[in-house]
Amino acid sequence: MAEEQQFYILLGNLINPDNNVRKQSEETYDTIPGQTKITFLLQAIREPSAAEEVRQMAAVLLRRLLSSSFEDIYPGLTLEMQTAIKTELLASIQQENSPNIRKKVCDIAAELSRNLIDDDGNNQWPEALKFLFDSVNSDNVGLREAALHIFWNFPGIFGNQQQHYMDVIKRMLVQCMQDQANPQIRTLAARAAASFVLSNESNTALLKHFADLLPGILQAVNESSYQGDDSVLKSLVEIADTAPKYLRPHLEATLQLSLKLCADTNLTNMQRQLALEVIVTLSETAAAMLRKHTTLVAQSVPQMLAMMVDLEEDDDWAMADELEDDDFDSNAVAGESALDRIACGLGDKIILPLIKQHIMQMLQNTDWKYRHAGLMALSAIGEGCHQQMEATLNEIVGVVLLFCADPHPRVRYAACNAIGQMATDFAPTFQKKFHDKVISALLQTMEDQSNPRVQAHAAAALINFTEDCPKSLLIPYLDNLVQHLHVIMVAKLQELIQKGTKLVLEQVVTSIASVADTAEEKFVPYYDLFMPSLKHIVENAVQKELRLLRGKTIECISLIGLAVGKEKFMPDASAVMQLLLKTQTDFNDLDDDDPQISYMISAWARMCKILGKEFQQYLPVVMGPLMKTASIKPEVALLDTQDMENISEDDGWEFVNLGDQQSFGIKTAGLEEKSTACQMLVCYAKELKEGFVEYTEQVVKLMVPLLKFYFHDGVRVAAAESMPLLLECARVRGPEYLTQMWLFMCDALIKAIGTEPDLDVRSEIMHSFAKCIELMGDGCLNNEHFEELGGILKGKLEEHFKNQELRQAKRQDEDYDEQVEESLQDEDENDVYILTKVSDILHSVFSSYKEKVLPWFEQLLQLIVQLICPNRPWADRQWGLCIFDDVVEHCSPSSFKYAEYFLQPMLQSLCDNSPEVRQAAAYGVGVMAQYGGESYRPFCTEAIPLLVRVIQAADSRLKENVNATENCISAVGKVMRFRPECANVNEILPHWITWLPLNEDKEEAVHTFDFLCDLIESNNPIVLGPDNSNLPRLFLIIADGVANESVKSEDACSKRLANVIRQVQVSGGLWSQCISTLDESQQKAIQDLLNAA
Repeated sequence: MAEEQQFYILLGNLINPDNNVRKQSEETYDTIPGQTKITFLLQAIREPSAAEEVRQMAAVLLRRLLSSSFEDIYPGLTLEMQTAIKTELLASIQQENSPNIRKKVCDIAAELSRNLIDDDGNNQWPEALKFLFDSVNSDNVGLREAALHIFWNFPGIFGNQQQHYMDVIKRMLVQCMQDQANPQIRTLAARAAASFVLSNESNTALLKHFADLLPGILQAVNESSYQGDDSVLKSLVEIADTAPKYLRPHLEATLQLSLKLCADTNLTNMQRQLALEVIVTLSETAAAMLRKHTTLVAQSVPQMLAMMVDLEEDDDWAMADELEDDDFDSNAVAGESALDRIACGLGDKIILPLIKQHIMQMLQNTDWKYRHAGLMALSAIGEGCHQQMEATLNEIVGVVLLFCADPHPRVRYAACNAIGQMATDFAPTFQKKFHDKVISALLQTMEDQSNPRVQAHAAAALINFTEDCPKSLLIPYLDNLVQHLHVIMVAKLQELIQKGTKLVLEQVVTSIASVADTAEEKFVPYYDLFMPSLKHIVENAVQKELRLLRGKTIECISLIGLAVGKEKFMPDASAVMQLLLKTQTDFNDLDDDDPQISYMISAWARMCKILGKEFQQYLPVVMGPLMKTASIKPEVALLDTQDMENISEDDGWEFVNLGDQQSFGIKTAGLEEKSTACQMLVCYAKELKEGFVEYTEQVVKLMVPLLKFYFHDGVRVAAAESMPLLLECARVRGPEYLTQMWLFMCDALIKAIGTEPDLDVRSEIMHSFAKCIELMGDGCLNNEHFEELGGILKGKLEEHFKNQELRQAKRQDEDYDEQVEESLQDEDENDVYILTKVSDILHSVFSSYKEKVLPWFEQLLQLIVQLICPNRPWADRQWGLCIFDDVVEHCSPSSFKYAEYFLQPMLQSLCDNSPEVRQAAAYGVGVMAQYGGESYRPFCTEAIPLLVRVIQAADSRLKENVNATENCISAVGKVMRFRPECANVNEILPHWITWLPLNEDKEEAVHTFDFLCDLIESNNPIVLGPDNSNLPRLFLIIADGVANESVKSEDACSKRLANVIRQVQVSGGLWSQCISTLDESQQKAIQDLLNAA
């Protein structure tokens, strides 16, 4: 007994408010063996004389133990012990008088059941099922509650018997939902029904079978909401999120109930927001289904706007110097967020007409709150209503600008907000159309000295405007902008010194940075106006409350340095570096959440870009803190639903629901900084190349594991980008070091291609992998690598075809409409993007391994052949042909053994309707002529007339066709050059000259100029013409080629072309004849060519 008494004391101490007592007790508790814990905890739960909170704590601990350590403890217990636990739990539920403890014991029973379902779905605890059936039919309300609670907690409790018991389950739930005498049973039954639906979300037949439970669930939502219980309402939100199709048969009733609750001001804000959340979530998860009920959706819009008007008067608002985070529980924030999401979900054709009238009325209201809400609503819908708003932007901007002069400061603030948001959503159209009006309105609003909060927001809107403003548009305003910003900066510096206020200064400093960033070298004249003050801020703003200002100023200095260039910045560079270094040495004293850290890290990277190789000397100081930040490990936790109730997202935690009553939590602090730091490491490797070699080992050891850092996409992208760059850096250490580094990253890269969940990140990883192979070349992959890579690429191609089938199926769905088609086309583009990356990887493998890789390629052959079938979409055919082009280019003459698969499709594709397909096919003809070998001769002969037909078509030079046409011209040139026996050269050549130069496809242009040099150097009579009469025409072709940068000084043919020109130069008459036909820019191009070569 003494041991048990001690254990009860320990449990009491675990809930002691004193931190030290609690910590010590946790340590003691952790040392107790699992089996002993179970015995003691069960006894404590069953001990009626123990204090209730001690028994509750014991129940929570036992549930956690079964949840987190089941496999470690339970299988090791004796059979008697296992049976005793089961019996004790069921007995406890039946005998317990305290409802709270009974509920917690039900949670333990549900947790044990969850762990006792074996791999085949057998429930190893049949007594629990019998207990459920008995209890749900019992006269004892407490037992009925217990049965429902267990079923709600673990709806999969029937395991593989579920189908067998389906009607019984349904009957049980219906019966409980109709229990007129006990509202709590009705509520619990509705939650249990929702839980069951959610755990069977993909079982369409089951959802249909249970459709008639939905009216009961909706009734329970309504009843419980007025009892102050929003648990069923939360379940309805979850259904809208996870199983929206379940709501279809009663969608109208669901929407009407949500609207009713949302409009009822007697309910709490939280409940009203949850009711709105049902509709908003459906707009995201079942938009097409919701679009059929526009009249009800239309009623939700005024509800959101009404919430946005729910603002409090705050006399100190305009003077506040600290920006409080938005109060996410407030109706105004919830309404705005809902509007943004529903506009994105349902699309502009539905939402804009519904909302426009309301907004215009609100803007005319005499109450400032309505005008404020109207402007905030305009900001919120910009992203979702993009197309429709863009058409009426003139009218909208005209209206918004009027409110920059509204009598109420918070309305002026909202007007700035709308301008800033539109400047981002509609860039660069917004900047091109409204630069004049917007810049002057914002500068005027920034003069508002008596309302710093409005001033700061006008500056913030100016930042949004200049970030996406084309440089040429900004230059004419530069003087005016800079003068205004300088005057405000000087005034605000004074205020900082006198009153300690800094909000406006923080924004103005960033506005200056943004203007400099866009103006680039045009900012040079203003450099000396700002730099002394900015350095002064960094030197003196050392107090804790000025950390953000200091960080932003550091950012501003580095952006100005980057804008004006090394020459102008150099005299200050050393002083700025010293300031940065000083902050850096204090870096170790900075708190982890210090805003200066990420600004510092980015500033160092900009300094690296400015100073180039000279930056290397600072690496020893910079790399320590940078690696420390890049190595941040976030706090994570696996929690079950009960634990979740005690943690709020306000503490910086975010949660992902993993289903089955479990959630994954992560503390997000430091994640953005980590991502920035990783991107900066990429920047150093890119800029410094071999100068970074000292750090390649520690960086690669950091980056490779980060390919699996699923908490932040940016970190994984940076990890992928770094791989080929680190190999570049490591080259100087010799082949052995390079190979070791490659072997360290290769496995992880291949695996990441297979497992990466995010499309954009996956394409980055594939792109990096392809670059690495090109860099490492032949021999860099062993048999295991090839086997794994083959399997993954095969999987990606099979997935590509499967996704297309799924999209076709969605086109047959009853909710299919044009907006669904738009999103299907987006999905299609994403799929094709991955296909391009598969092609990149194959290209790198073929170009490195040549024909010896063909046996490996054969596992993919039939899938690639499938891509070029005539019935496939054009993008499939384009990329399928590109892959065969690579096979011919790099693996000939062996490639001919696959000719039966691709020769005919390639010939037919030369005249395809899609220019992209024609281009891929024409490139294929060119590489056959150049690399294919004898076997391809008949094909080259057959292709020539088809190529000529494409080139001579009336629309061949239209913008969309020109690239394909230029590839055809190049292909004809390659056939004449490498396979002259396949073409009537004398007949084609005069035409071919008239088709030059190629202006769009620079790579093919080089091939045509090489061939042209061959022809001129061999004095080809057709090309030169009688008495060299074609020379002026040839000069014109060469001049255009240089002016268009189709010929670059590093190309071998540029020297050869220069020699041709020099030969003409010496015969005076011919020279002046050739030059006289050229205009000024063409003559300059000829001169540039002579100078460069």
